[in-house]
Amino acid sequence: MKTSVQAGVAGLLACGTLLTVVLVTRDGDDNHTGVTYSTTSKGPYVALGDSYTAGPGITDPTGTPAGCDRSTGNYPALVAAELGLKGGKFRDVSCSGATTSDLTSSQHTDKGTNPPQLRALSSDTRLVTVGIGGNDIGFSSMIKRCVAMGALYQLTGSGKYFTEDAPCAREADAGSAAVEKKIATTGDRLTRILTEVKRRSPEARVYVVSYPALLPADSADCGRGMSLAPGDVTYLREKEQQLNTALRQRASEAGVGYVDTYTPSTDHNACTAKNTRWIEPLVPENPAAPVHPNARGERGMAEAVLRAVKSAL
Repeated sequence: MKTSVQAGVAGLLACGTLLTVVLVTRDGDDNHTGVTYSTTSKGPYVALGDSYTAGPGITDPTGTPAGCDRSTGNYPALVAAELGLKGGKFRDVSCSGATTSDLTSSQHTDKGTNPPQLRALSSDTRLVTVGIGGNDIGFSSMIKRCVAMGALYQLTGSGKYFTEDAPCAREADAGSAAVEKKIATTGDRLTRILTEVKRRSPEARVYVVSYPALLPADSADCGRGMSLAPGDVTYLREKEQQLNTALRQRASEAGVGYVDTYTPSTDHNACTAKNTRWIEPLVPENPAAPVHPNARGERGMAEAVLRAVKSAL
């Protein structure tokens, strides 16, 4: 999903102003996934995707262009390391802010242009992961809008004076059909992308990677860390689940694998403790972009991918 780590992308409403959060911390998390294999996998491996694949803010940016904010601690890098794929056997072309269109067209960032991601594929490619779709449905914009309304909800007594506990969802109800249409359209685009991936790399094992759980099942557990009204926690969680369902269905229809990162992350969402969470809240306490996976989260996603790859070996 879309991010701009340099200035921070999370919004907080304070006195009517949407503020940005600047990420400045780093930690020393071990990059080992905890999943070990006795044999290496055949490469090359190509990773396609957006910021949840790129892993912005976890380490200093690596690769080109710098504006893609790829981390050496993201799940593609961890998967490649665990499978013993080095040098030309591994290419990570994921880019923060990418949509499905950026897999077939160049993506312009504030620090350079990322070529069409599918260009990295060839007939020699043997493993492909695809993590895309959040930016197509405007999920980051949805979060920002709900955060702004949630901050106002909290400033006006958190339901003490008004009974409405889902102001963002209520406003979105009129446009719910539009969100559902965006999800369906994203699914159609993914189907075309997967067809092209298989055409370019007919011998590759292909996996669509889902989005991990951002928010808890119990909206009361989210507190102020995400600045959301309780009902809007439910609303956003449901939209993410709908997107993941669409990704799973399109992967199945295309005859490719699907990696569920949502289920193993449900107890590690952005509203859990600092030393437990996979997703950072609006103000990160671990190195990561706001509302994005931290190093722990990328390791968890890598383990999910590796389990899928192992089952196919």
